[in-house]
Amino acid sequence: MRVIGLDVGGANIKAAFVEVRGKELIRSKILRRYFPIWKEGKEKLPKVLSEVVGSLVGEEAVDAAGLTMTAEVSDAYFVKREGVHHVIDSVKEVLHEVGVHVCAVGEKLLSPEEAKQRYMEVASANWVATGWMVAQHFPDCVVVDIGSTTTTITPVLDERVAAQGLNDLEKLMCGELVYTGVLRTNVAAIVQRVPLRGAMVRVSSELFATSGDVYLVLGRIAPEDFSVETADGRGVSRVECLARLSRIVCADLDMLSEDELVEIAEYVYEKQLSEVCQALHTVYERACSEADKRLPVVVLGLGSFLAEEAAKRVGVEKVVKLDELVGKGVSGIGPALGVALMVVHKLTGARVGWMRL
Repeated sequence: MRVIGLDVGGANIKAAFVEVRGKELIRSKILRRYFPIWKEGKEKLPKVLSEVVGSLVGEEAVDAAGLTMTAEVSDAYFVKREGVHHVIDSVKEVLHEVGVHVCAVGEKLLSPEEAKQRYMEVASANWVATGWMVAQHFPDCVVVDIGSTTTTITPVLDERVAAQGLNDLEKLMCGELVYTGVLRTNVAAIVQRVPLRGAMVRVSSELFATSGDVYLVLGRIAPEDFSVETADGRGVSRVECLARLSRIVCADLDMLSEDELVEIAEYVYEKQLSEVCQALHTVYERACSEADKRLPVVVLGLGSFLAEEAAKRVGVEKVVKLDELVGKGVSGIGPALGVALMVVHKLTGARVGWMRL
């Protein structure tokens, strides 16, 4: 059986292809494409999806597809309902006769027609696919997935996704979603002041620098990881990242030293880490109370380094780094792989050993 999984985000489209024989994973491919839908235009989505699918599987036949999304939250759409409907229609247009299964809360897979009717159950439900996938190997844990834009914290109990929030609003309210990531977050959304020359200096609220600049300067990501556009449209060399950081205090590289800018970057990191720690502590203690035991934390995504440090500071005894088990690239497209494997399980009953990727 050949299945493609698609995670259609507002900034990135992630895709995974799996070929399964019985319970054995024969082949797999992954792909990530930066597509800021609010800038490029929603009308271009079918074309970009066609390019993604073509690059991933070529002329190979696909037996089924799984779909999850977060693009509907983008302001390319006036309301979520419009976004869910458009994403589903775009995927169906590209995949033609291939059966599409849409991931919904409750670990369900819905038909496109059902998903349209129950759009709030599929809107931004990609965390369900990730949680389901991790639960196959870690039946009791808390999953922390930090990507370019958001941090999602998902409890897993008794091999089931046990999230309290069922949509983005509820997840923000209960701590399971923090709208902060390691590439696209405006530095001015993380800090209001930064240390400089013995003082705490207010920052400009302009989009002068993003978290990607912070983590490249600190050596936590490589230039090839900085896969989104920068705040000023320039490149992702260290000096260009330092220049963008200097602008958050309305300065430039002639005014500030590298050491001063590194100090600013480290301060921003600590503030973002604190936000993640607060949310993780809330969700983790609640999950441990329900499980009546201390749980491991499974970290994944481009920002797994941030998730790992947050777990340690919260006092988690066991942290599992999915990157080390399946590879950094694979863990960074978790929802796409997860929904593909959910489809395999639905159609064949097989739970595939994806740890062998």
